[in-house]
Amino acid sequence: MRFWLAMWLLLPIAAHAEPRAGQPVILSAEFSEPTRRYQHGVFGDDVTFGTLTIIYNTCYRCFAYTVNTLNIILPESRVFEDLAPRLADLNGDATPEVVVVETDSQQGARLSVYSIDGLVAATPFIGRTHRWLAPAGIADFNGDGQLDVAYIETPHLGKTLRIWSLRDGTLVQLAARSGLSNHRFGQGFISGGVRDCGQGAEIITADGAWQNIVASRMENGEIISEALGQFTDQDSFSAALACR
Repeated sequence: MRFWLAMWLLLPIAAHAEPRAGQPVILSAEFSEPTRRYQHGVFGDDVTFGTLTIIYNTCYRCFAYTVNTLNIILPESRVFEDLAPRLADLNGDATPEVVVVETDSQQGARLSVYSIDGLVAATPFIGRTHRWLAPAGIADFNGDGQLDVAYIETPHLGKTLRIWSLRDGTLVQLAARSGLSNHRFGQGFISGGVRDCGQGAEIITADGAWQNIVASRMENGEIISEALGQFTDQDSFSAALACR
């Protein structure tokens, strides 16, 4: 059974500017057009999605405006292999972009960022069919005042945490660390997330063997990981995210 829940958290950064009057602003996003054309089953079934639907305000703070719908329809060779879209301002323009997992039938998954103008940026495809990535959270991981995106590449196989930042229209990898996972094949949810217990943003995952809960953070351009305690069940993640 698939649960439409991802336990990861998005930690916004302080003092974000308000959108400019007159600019369009994304209000929400969802997947539509469920399909079984790509049979992988990472969430316990073969349902993926062919369309990303974005709802946006055409003119922020305008007296006369409309709420429009944009459908981003993927070609038959691709699907959105994800639980739900995420909204986050990755380029610092005070309006959110949409962050999703997009999968090619031959090249596997990539992290894609969309706006109402279409694809903004994407990480490289993993490179092989039936290879997936699980988003781990969005926060300012390196302390530069800009939101970054973290995911676990192949959480069932390679188990590599990667952190990316959107710079000048390109997603740039900030750091990577192996031996971590946030998803077990067939689970209808993604485990862990992001917390800030007073020392900056930390990514909460399991270790690669699912024996311990691990907190990972960026220091001096590298990812530093610390075991917090034994993994027993999903309550272990909840306790860690609550800084207990």
